[in-house]
Amino acid sequence: MSTSRILTLNEVIIQKQSAFPYAKGELSRLLSHIGLAAKIVNNKVNKAGLETSIIGANDLVNIQGEAQQKLDAYADDIFTKALQASGIVCGIASEENDEIIIFDDDLSLDGDYVICIDPLDGSSNIDVNVSVGTIFSVYRRISPHGQKVTNEDFLQPGIKQVAAGYIIYGSSTMLVYTTGLGTTGFTYDPSIGEFCMSHYYMVTPKSGKIYSINEGNYVNFPQGVKQYIKHCQENDADTNRPYTSRYIGSLVADFHRNLLKGGIYIYPKTASAPNGKLRLLYECNPIAFLAEQAGGLATDGYGNRILEIKPTDIHQRVSFFTGSRNMVEKAEEFMRECTDEKSK
Repeated sequence: MSTSRILTLNEVIIQKQSAFPYAKGELSRLLSHIGLAAKIVNNKVNKAGLETSIIGANDLVNIQGEAQQKLDAYADDIFTKALQASGIVCGIASEENDEIIIFDDDLSLDGDYVICIDPLDGSSNIDVNVSVGTIFSVYRRISPHGQKVTNEDFLQPGIKQVAAGYIIYGSSTMLVYTTGLGTTGFTYDPSIGEFCMSHYYMVTPKSGKIYSINEGNYVNFPQGVKQYIKHCQENDADTNRPYTSRYIGSLVADFHRNLLKGGIYIYPKTASAPNGKLRLLYECNPIAFLAEQAGGLATDGYGNRILEIKPTDIHQRVSFFTGSRNMVEKAEEFMRECTDEKSK
């Protein structure tokens, strides 16, 4: 990045505000509140090894049927409060709640935006000090102002997103976001308490050497995915194969590495998850928006662009292929070939 001085998240947001004349500063304020909540969660995540009361699972199970981690609940609470305090968010769809959260105070009822959020992606990794993250997606409401939001405000295709991003809590904490003007990254500087721009315009390589998939589920993968994995493992000097297998188990961490270095992330349908496992609204759509803005691709592996899928349920699951353009296209080629062969 070439600049005469360090730019903070708030400064960059304000500079880009002119691209959204309808926002009147509201989108800028919203992203600033997300940044504030991220700082609070980051502080708690960094203390996970010291505060044993915040690590491990609590006694609850979320809508996904997964044991809720204590930090899941903490992050969900912090982001919910921060977003409501912004006064411009009228509701939230969160991984941690069965139904949408409706803000019904007078200020929020007039708010322009709804948020889809995974407050703490990969939270089960906290106990072993592995990177986790927050994923968020921002839409303009479609219901009348002054009324309570409904599910329809959230069930919009990903192409309707006005902003999306993630925060990764790792060896350094980063906030990566897009408003449709490219993908920009900020690194948190705890000495001044600010997110500072560190990656002005993030562009993912067209091809990479990393494939990320939970190969423990190999026997349950579609045949096309199995064939693509074999392709990744074959020796081929012209395409720099074999590729390297890297899988963390935290979508944010796996995607962030591949975004920077080049690679593909796959979470396909399996026998136990016939519709896929990742959630469309608050995992796949925001990551897909970021991937495309960085020059990559995001599809369901069957030729369908993630951002064009019309959601039918708040917690809808989909098959997910994302990352470097050439790698995603190659994986889809194997999927098509195996589907065509099966149909004969």
